[in-house]
Amino acid sequence: MATIVELPILPVTSVGSFPKPTYLQQARIQYRRGEISYAQLHELELQATREVIAMQEEVGADLLVHGEMERGDMVEFFADLLEGFGRKGLVRSYGNRYYFKPVITGEIKRTRPMTVEMWQFAQSLTKKPVKGMLTGAYTIYDWSFDEHYDPYDKDRKGRREAVLALAHAINEEAHDLRKAGALFIQIDEPAVPTHPEDIDIAHEAMEVMTKGLDAFIITHMCYGDLRPIYQRLVQFPVHQFDWEFTNNADKLYPLMEQFGYPQDKFIGLGVVDVHSRRLESVDEVEQRIRQAFRYLRPDQIFPDPDCGLKTRTWDEAKAKMQVIVEAAKRLRKELAGQGAPTKLRFTFDGGVKMEAVRD
Repeated sequence: MATIVELPILPVTSVGSFPKPTYLQQARIQYRRGEISYAQLHELELQATREVIAMQEEVGADLLVHGEMERGDMVEFFADLLEGFGRKGLVRSYGNRYYFKPVITGEIKRTRPMTVEMWQFAQSLTKKPVKGMLTGAYTIYDWSFDEHYDPYDKDRKGRREAVLALAHAINEEAHDLRKAGALFIQIDEPAVPTHPEDIDIAHEAMEVMTKGLDAFIITHMCYGDLRPIYQRLVQFPVHQFDWEFTNNADKLYPLMEQFGYPQDKFIGLGVVDVHSRRLESVDEVEQRIRQAFRYLRPDQIFPDPDCGLKTRTWDEAKAKMQVIVEAAKRLRKELAGQGAPTKLRFTFDGGVKMEAVRD
């Protein structure tokens, strides 16, 4: 039986993470010190997730995320749950943020679901669709040490073997998310643009991660430079790329102008800067979306922040989401008056069919 989801044109979403409330940050420290139990920590993670879903509904977002309240670092979280990983010491990620860098010590295997329970909880809180959120195989590998496979062989066979082992694990997780009811699944691969020499490995890994999935598949990529890999990148087997247009429009739009963009793919259009405390105006965000109309159909665009919002305060994150929603509403009204489609219809029936339709 087919499942149908309808979203308004220019559906507003978020890349994934939201800021953790102070009570949860303190609880995570207490848990590491052995001062509270995991059950106590987990209850606070659920409380924070409730608040994230409620906030997104309050501002009027259309495709929600669970906020990643149970996760510290996007790679460390998965490495802790996969067989074949250990931990090294703290490594600086950016600014004054650190994470325990994982190390591959043996054969990589997935032994149990990693994200399904939290996704189910988040989805139970809302009638709007919630994205399943996964970190991609290439990024998990690149942001880890490797003491088991051979990452330095000249033909890169060891690197490929490790990445594909991770890709199979992520594919298993994605299928379990889909069986649980997730219709939109995002696979974050921020490390891919930083290694253009590995684009073949990254492409093969994405094929493995998405194999057999009848879900709407999104991949978020930031960091690096898309110019050397753009033509190959847009061939990845995903429905939507999510890119940082606020800070990289001067690089991304010339690529679209020169090489085009697939007519059957969508764009997560980053329209607010997650690294700045400054709140963009609604007019400013509206103009950024209008700029995209020169290269994309309105029904291809999902406005969102440039990246995850976890580095902002709660009030800053909420305000940035609000201006995106308000800008999208303005443009929806204008487009409807021009006779353009007013909503996107997604039909899931052993595959995914997307249509732009009018009410």
